[in-house]
Amino acid sequence: AEAAATQGRFWEMHDVLFENQKRLRDEDLRDYAKKLELDLERFERELAEHVHAGRVHEDFMSGVRSGVNGTPTFYINGVRHDDSYETETLLTALETAAASAR
Repeated sequence: AEAAATQGRFWEMHDVLFENQKRLRDEDLRDYAKKLELDLERFERELAEHVHAGRVHEDFMSGVRSGVNGTPTFYINGVRHDDSYETETLLTALETAAASAR
């Protein structure tokens, strides 16, 4: 997604990658870049040279420090929500947080 970002297509690539989490081989990434009409030569060069590795590592470590260990991870008023992600459970957690903030 970072290689696509340099061509103004971060969110489009982000969405494609998220939808295809089980298909992330180099060939798959090239296919996605082609479908998004990216400059393939530039995209492949940035991947091969690991141009964005530092940024990706920084983002990953930021998540680790924040307690993120997967997606989705929800925070409510700065506290990680470790309960169910069902609508009722999330609504209850939000209502509880809102009440305690008053």
